[in-house]
Amino acid sequence: MVRVKNVVVATSSQPIVLTETGCPPRYYLPSTDVKMDMLRSSTTTSHCPFKGDAAYWSVQIGDDVAEDVVWSYPEPFPKVEEIAGLLAFWAEKPGVTLEVNGQAA
Repeated sequence: MVRVKNVVVATSSQPIVLTETGCPPRYYLPSTDVKMDMLRSSTTTSHCPFKGDAAYWSVQIGDDVAEDVVWSYPEPFPKVEEIAGLLAFWAEKPGVTLEVNGQAA
């Protein structure tokens, strides 16, 4: 389960988990498990030499916005093609909490 500012934004029983050197495990969720109506497209992008180019979203809760806390790789490199179009959340950002099996991740 993912909460942003104590509001549940995603619940999934089918994440794909990627581990990267120096980073916590990243949980990539299908968009069907995310409250997409709460996401606002961002102009932020980034490039990962292992995964490709990422697009970002912010989460809007009422008048409050958590900037760039969600990302996805629309066309990842073939080595990680299973994450194509899946969404991940920055659990390190203020106000974002990720729970796995009822425990903070």
